Amino acid sequence: MLLDNIQSPKDVAALPVDKLVFLAHEIREEIIRVCSNNGGHLASSLGAVDLTVAMFHVFPEECNRIVWDTGHQAYAHKLLTGRHKQFDTLRTMGGLCGFLNRDESPWDHFGAGHACTSISAALGFSQGAILRQDDARHTLAILGDGAATGGMTYEAINNACEHGGRMIVILNDNEMSISKNVGAISRVLTRLTATRTFLSIERSTWRALGRVPLIGRRLRNLASRTKFSLKHLVVPKNFFQDFGFRYYGPLDGHDIPLLVQTLIQLKRINLPVFLHILTKKGKGCSFAESNPTKYHGFAPFEPDTGEKRTNGEVPLPSYTDVFGATVCELARADKRILAISAAMPEGTGLQEFSQLYPERFFDVGIAEPHAVTFAAGLAADGFKPIVAIYSTFLQRSFDQIIHDVALQKLPVIFALDRAGLVGADGATHHGVLDLGYLRMAPGMVIMAPSDGEELRRMLATAAGHEQGPVAIRYPRGSVQPFDDQQPPEPLEIGRSVTAREGTGIHIWALGSMVGNAVKAAELLTEQGYDPLVVDARFVAPLDELRLRREAGAATMLITVEENGPIGGFGEAVNQFCREELADAPPLLHLALPGDFVGHGTHSQLLHKVQLDPEGIAGQILTALSKRQTNADGASGARI
Repeated sequence: MLLDNIQSPKDVAALPVDKLVFLAHEIREEIIRVCSNNGGHLASSLGAVDLTVAMFHVFPEECNRIVWDTGHQAYAHKLLTGRHKQFDTLRTMGGLCGFLNRDESPWDHFGAGHACTSISAALGFSQGAILRQDDARHTLAILGDGAATGGMTYEAINNACEHGGRMIVILNDNEMSISKNVGAISRVLTRLTATRTFLSIERSTWRALGRVPLIGRRLRNLASRTKFSLKHLVVPKNFFQDFGFRYYGPLDGHDIPLLVQTLIQLKRINLPVFLHILTKKGKGCSFAESNPTKYHGFAPFEPDTGEKRTNGEVPLPSYTDVFGATVCELARADKRILAISAAMPEGTGLQEFSQLYPERFFDVGIAEPHAVTFAAGLAADGFKPIVAIYSTFLQRSFDQIIHDVALQKLPVIFALDRAGLVGADGATHHGVLDLGYLRMAPGMVIMAPSDGEELRRMLATAAGHEQGPVAIRYPRGSVQPFDDQQPPEPLEIGRSVTAREGTGIHIWALGSMVGNAVKAAELLTEQGYDPLVVDARFVAPLDELRLRREAGAATMLITVEENGPIGGFGEAVNQFCREELADAPPLLHLALPGDFVGHGTHSQLLHKVQLDPEGIAGQILTALSKRQTNADGASGARI
């Protein structure tokens, strides 16, 4: 196999062009094989294979900087940069990251887990080369077309021609991000790429001319001069040129010889260049090509059919499923309820809503800040917008949450899916900071359900709250069966419930940690303790009434949350007890570590950070033991 002998891009450059097609085929087979076992971003990586091969063939030098926009395009990049032997470990604990990671390889020049970053980062590298007077470096930014719906991309484009230097931006246009692209930018790209028939005719004609003896070269030269005029009759001058880029394309992104020939020409240009290529998401895998949204990021599957691997059990509904069904139910009763997604209607559970209420559903593309302010405008006009965005992506909208929503006390509902540790996607996608940044917003009601029924009730609570914004954060994962036939009953805001009766030790757990806290309490009974477990439900406002009433009777008060240690639930409880309770008990705050957590299965990661039942019980026992030792020491000192 060719791939077995590739240790770096220099080995790709050493191959003749006619061998690159076979290398691309081997890469696709390897991606399908590993993703079928480990899960992963299948369709997006398959679509970028030919581009990656051509790019490394032309730009193999270590001095170059290659910046990917969202690393889910970059599995081929990993395979060609010395990680083939480790590729079986993709997305597993201690193995290769599913995205780009500067700690993993010197060829991962810039980490990429969120979209719209590549041009800005590449501009930094390009300007760095100018400052160092490094004339040998080329900087390439590979932009997924979904990122063309994000504002940061255009901030970078606006700045690039003034400071860009020798930089090539490659637009990988497959007409999709995760879901189908939306908006005016998508229509512009569609107009630019509406010439697929023209491209097919052009390519066939070009190859035919090459077979004509003697006069073929002259005919090709004539065709090249004619091509520019012909192309611009069909494809009008576009805004990339208006921003000052040298625009080339659109080209067939799966024609490796054509890509190589084009990149060689562009390598000679010392100005910012924009290369537009057309690719097929899922290329080379029939089921991924036919359903690229489904196979954008997918669990382990059968490589021949694409069917998801199961253990024979009927899958339980997920929190996302419960959210989607409940929003549809609430919308039937209240026509003011709208739903907003940032390019992920399927991932956030809003697909059914978009079909039932298309006039009340808005997909704004990969533009989270805009999504929040758009929702603020709707709320100011009397509607009840629900903004459904993954926790890790909503943090991109921090200023809009504060300035446009909270400051104006607007009743926007934030639904934060994938809160907490998300498993194999790793640090870029863990939703572990949301409680910290949401608690900063005055007037924000923040809730976290421990099961599907609580999620339904919290959504009903949010729908009826008119005094300001509400945030509900819930994990990736399944829920146990419950009765969802009755309309959800709203909760009393700021009130907790008892998850387990007990005395002495009080464990206040939030959301996803309630179940583990109850199990930990059962383990502690084996050591002679009988802990009380409280399902806090609310981070803001806290159940201050219950804390005042019961905290003084606790021998130790423990908070447990699947969130970072700063600014979250435990810190809120700690602050209240310190400032408001004269007889506050000893406090123990159990949360995720202050550093970024890597990738692995959810259960592996919880075990690693000691937030599984055994870890929670162990940390409590350790704290009790230290307290007893300190008490004995103090007593001895007095004697």
